[in-house]
Amino acid sequence: MQQFSDQELVSGILRGSPAHQMALYKQYSVPMFRVLLRFSRDKSEAEDMLQDGFVRVFRDIAQYRGDGALGGWIRRIMVNTALSHLRKQKDFVKDVPDFAPYEAKFHTDEDFASQLDAQTLMGYLQKLPPGYRAVFNMYAIDGYSHEEIAEQLNITVGTSKSQLFKAREYIKKIIDKSFISSK
Repeated sequence: MQQFSDQELVSGILRGSPAHQMALYKQYSVPMFRVLLRFSRDKSEAEDMLQDGFVRVFRDIAQYRGDGALGGWIRRIMVNTALSHLRKQKDFVKDVPDFAPYEAKFHTDEDFASQLDAQTLMGYLQKLPPGYRAVFNMYAIDGYSHEEIAEQLNITVGTSKSQLFKAREYIKKIIDKSFISSK
């Protein structure tokens, strides 16, 4: 299959070229699927998100200005698609008006996630409730601030901090259970 530059892909897709659409999909589907797996419960949900995400990419491709990498633009669409899917779940995020009770426990030097291999961490992330999973991914992996997360998810900063704290605690419990059961 022929390799196209980002600009060639975009202009070809805008002209309606199936070859350019297929090339874009082949180039970006695997890395975007990996991103979506972090936000999903399982492979099937990630596949649904991927399909919806590429529908949005092809629908909105004219909005790509070429300022940054096409892959970064597509990734933002995929993350927004994942968040849209998660927001539709009834147990997504429960708002916490005051984070103060968690604040003392929240700051820790322990970085338990860095000691896990990627596949194990992915399995643990997929077991998290949707709100915990979204905030953990956005903060710990994608580097969003709590203010940015709050704005994206339409929650308070305190809720974002609370969801991250609870996600970490949840993963620690899973790790503890796995460690105890392996002995």
